[in-house]
Amino acid sequence: MIITLILAWIVFAVLWKILKTTVKTALTIAAILVLLQIGFGITLQDILYQIIHLPDTLSQIRSGK
Repeated sequence: MIITLILAWIVFAVLWKILKTTVKTALTIAAILVLLQIGFGITLQDILYQIIHLPDTLSQIRSGK
C-alpha cells in the first residue's frame, strides 16, 4: 500500500512538472505571437507560411553558395 502511494506521488509529481512546462511554453509562444502581431503586423498565417516553406528556403540558400 505504501509503495503504491509513493509510486502514485512520483507519477503525479512528474506529470505536474510536465504540465507546468507545457503551460509556460504555450504562454510564451502566445506572448511572442501577440508581440509580433502588435509590433510588426506579422500574423499567425505569415508565420505558418514561412514554417511550411522553410525546406524550400533552406534548399535555395544551399544552392546559392
